[in-house]
Amino acid sequence: MSGTLTAAEAAACASRSYEVQQLAARVASCADQGGAALAALSRLELHGWQSPAGRAYRSTLSLQSAALRRGRDGLQDAAAVVLRHAQNVTLSSGRPGY
Repeated sequence: MSGTLTAAEAAACASRSYEVQQLAARVASCADQGGAALAALSRLELHGWQSPAGRAYRSTLSLQSAALRRGRDGLQDAAAVVLRHAQNVTLSSGRPGY
């Protein structure tokens, strides 16, 4: 391999990078939707229900909120990693496997 890129190889690499950037945007959108759902659950948790059933309901919401928060955080991390990969695809153009 000569180390230089043909125009076709550069275009293919740019196209792959763009596709990976689009994937990162979709993952970020999922994280945003998770954040919106988390905010809605938080509003429900704020109700001052004092009955045993109300406390059990809030406790369940709290557990679900924690799980959703972990999922949202994981999606945010994944979006950042996918975006970094898109940048690496561009930087490493011309290498086999990219």
